[in-house]
Amino acid sequence: MSRLQVVSGKGGTGKTTVAAALALALATAGKRTLLVEVEGRQGIAQLFETEALPYEERKIAVAPGGGEVYALAIDPELALLDYLQMFYKLGGAGRALKKLGAIDFATTIAPGVRDVLLTGKACEAVRRKDRAGRFVYDYVVMDAPPTGRITRFLNVNDEVAGLARIGPIHNQAQAVMRVLKSRETAVHLVTLLEEMPVQETADGIAELRAAGLPVGRVMVNMVRPEVLDAEDLERVRTLPRASLARALSAAGLGGARRGGHAERLVDPLLDQAGQYAARYELEQEQRAVLGELDLPLHELPLLIEGMDLAGLYELATELRKQGIA
Repeated sequence: MSRLQVVSGKGGTGKTTVAAALALALATAGKRTLLVEVEGRQGIAQLFETEALPYEERKIAVAPGGGEVYALAIDPELALLDYLQMFYKLGGAGRALKKLGAIDFATTIAPGVRDVLLTGKACEAVRRKDRAGRFVYDYVVMDAPPTGRITRFLNVNDEVAGLARIGPIHNQAQAVMRVLKSRETAVHLVTLLEEMPVQETADGIAELRAAGLPVGRVMVNMVRPEVLDAEDLERVRTLPRASLARALSAAGLGGARRGGHAERLVDPLLDQAGQYAARYELEQEQRAVLGELDLPLHELPLLIEGMDLAGLYELATELRKQGIA
């Protein structure tokens, strides 16, 4: 299992939720996981029902078996200050630059540098060891930018090549890429069983592979329960209306006479079955498309009661059952 798990996905697919559930799953059985946020949305704090995350690693959850989940919201401005202190020992001068707006200017005018800082912080956590020579974190899970930007975000060496061909920034980018293009990293894509997210997932995987970045798994999120299978749907399509009305009446839902309560239920039920059949067919088509990507496929259920902390643990348990950790 790769130690850096990058989670991306089209907006609205629940990639932050999946990243959080993955961090919990990987922390099971005494492991320690760091969950990293790079977009400044504080989505992790909301999911774990805790206060906004500062720019420091903080324990936010305990997993089954005593494992621990830590979280970090990476601020690019503060990461740049860390970087300037590390390589140039600016100290108070760095803080003065921040007050003057130079830090914000640098991370805005050179987005490649910004991405080096964000990915570099995560990669540093992957490589960090304690005094005994053991890794501080067994896994680092990154809640990464959406699929449309993930390849450019991760391919930082190319992004900064035109900005810094030598020096610390260049060296940092190369060090980051050595981690991102190694077996230490896996990039997972989150999707729904809908045409647009599936197509964007397929396109994203093609781009990642072309860039030499390691693709991990496809996570299908918010999968609705199967109420009727293909055989049941065919039976519904061929069932005479009169037979359905009699069956409803026999079940105690009104008389079978014309205009009776049972007969009034027939059309709404058939309409609902038709809608379900159309969605079922679409979902099966999208499963077939995902199957052609030749990647491990995992499905996470739609939580009918909505997402809360208990639901997050439920999804983590499901991932463990599917052998992801």
